[in-house]
Amino acid sequence: MGSDDGRSILVEGERVLLVDAKERQYLITLRAGTSFHTHMGIIAHDHLIGAFEGSTVVGSTGRRFLVVRPTLADVVLKMPRGAQVIYPKDLAAIMVLADIAPGVSVLEAGVGSGALSMALLRAGADVVGYELREDFADRARTNVEALVGEQAPYRVEIRDIYEGIDERGLDRIVLDLPEPWRVLPHAEVAMRPGGILCSYLPTINQTSQLRNALAHTPFGMAATVEVLYRTWHVETRSVRPDHRMVGHTGFLTTARLLVPDPDRSPYNAKKYETAGDAESPSEPGLVSTEF
Repeated sequence: MGSDDGRSILVEGERVLLVDAKERQYLITLRAGTSFHTHMGIIAHDHLIGAFEGSTVVGSTGRRFLVVRPTLADVVLKMPRGAQVIYPKDLAAIMVLADIAPGVSVLEAGVGSGALSMALLRAGADVVGYELREDFADRARTNVEALVGEQAPYRVEIRDIYEGIDERGLDRIVLDLPEPWRVLPHAEVAMRPGGILCSYLPTINQTSQLRNALAHTPFGMAATVEVLYRTWHVETRSVRPDHRMVGHTGFLTTARLLVPDPDRSPYNAKKYETAGDAESPSEPGLVSTEF
């Protein structure tokens, strides 16, 4: 063991992931004097508190469980939720496409269960969330607090972003809404020039309508991607793609708020030609990315 062994010791109050022999996973919060019950046996929390992360523990039936701290992806897929969450593969793409970094101010609309909020906060952003449903907002606050603590730069307001945005000088706006094109007039005022808008949509029809709307706004450099996630089976001489994969979940569209140019408008129009232009730049198309 190295000199940082103390960071690997599990303590009361933190969440851990138990993995059984069949690779089934169980997310639990450690509480002294309590036990976790499963058909594979009972595990006393006291046997986990003070143990090293990565240890193997034995349940009441003699079956063995691996115990580790959960990753963000583990938490997103197993945490309590009332709304459908954005999958980890799309969360990762949003962090890169929207260029989320420490200190970036982000407005998130459509908070749901807080999966995207957690990813944004873990990347160091300051996050304000707009959510219509109070039960979703409460769930998001609880999930976020459990992952990143009470002191995170995070606030959720019960309000409709279609009716307006109070914040000004935002670096990023990230939307998980059915009609994001209705947000564009408000986003133009709320964001700083150069800021990035990112929208997650489940269907290509919604995505097409958003792109058409963006073509008549000061937003430019628009692009749409879809992320496909496929794991591989690797065992001795048997090496092949797994039979199942996480295919389509949604389309991610990004655009940047540009300073108005009176000689070239709108920014995303298919033709930029003005008198004397020799050629016009092509409009970014749809891109499918497979990992």
